[in-house]
Amino acid sequence: MLSDLLAHGHDVTRLDAPRPATLQAFAVAAGYEQRRNETYSWDGMKRGTSPFLVIQHTLVGEGRLDYAGTRYRLTPGSAMLVTMPHAHRYWLERGGEWEYFWLLLTGRETLRLAREILSVAGPVLTPDAAQTDRLAGAAHALLTRAPSTGEASALAYAAMAALHDAAFATPRPASLPPAIARTLTHVEAHLAEPLPVDRLARVAGLSRAHFVRQFTLATGTPPAAHVEARRLERVERLLLATELTVDQIARMAGYADGNYLAKVFRRARGLTPLAYRATRAEAERG
Repeated sequence: MLSDLLAHGHDVTRLDAPRPATLQAFAVAAGYEQRRNETYSWDGMKRGTSPFLVIQHTLVGEGRLDYAGTRYRLTPGSAMLVTMPHAHRYWLERGGEWEYFWLLLTGRETLRLAREILSVAGPVLTPDAAQTDRLAGAAHALLTRAPSTGEASALAYAAMAALHDAAFATPRPASLPPAIARTLTHVEAHLAEPLPVDRLARVAGLSRAHFVRQFTLATGTPPAAHVEARRLERVERLLLATELTVDQIARMAGYADGNYLAKVFRRARGLTPLAYRATRAEAERG
């Protein structure tokens, strides 16, 4: 479908179809554009107060993104996911070129999926060819026909599902035993839930003692320590990439509450979550 989109050429459309409250995911607009040697800049805090999200996939050239103080280069093959309103800005550098296709989506379910994706992958992903084709297919469908309300909702789900796969379907090294690879995938998909060793052993299909030995041998880290490390990495990403409270981040990373997370984070990183957020933001500005 990417080839079909490229053949269609540069175009922008906005849907006039009504958005019933019963649909929790909805495609509102799409485009395939080229920017070259011009002023192009979008501020995520100056696009109204109604929540929505933008997916923008780079084809040629390079864009820039400042996301809550963290800078990204948007190069060919990368897909940017940002929600509004939010403290971010994306732009074209002076004299540069940027060609991309994009989708604008609304709805409670699209925003929920976006939060999940942002929590594990951040605002810039690298979809594979099949996932890119699915994103391009949604944009092409919006540009070339007038979809019904139901179809516009299905296209929004299709685009979010493609990004979800890009964020969560991370291939594991072939050298890992299947049981351990399966466990690592389970951990990534369920970090917000309790993950005791007994549960992971059941996922692996091994006895508890045998699982701990095999996991440690394969990864170099005991299972409980691996889970803790992955949770702390998610916390760091959410602190920098979102404006969520510590309590909200705690729940998304599998901690009972913000107070407990603060104790764990201080022990591991030497400062509180809010101090970490402020320190990193100041470092990026300086």
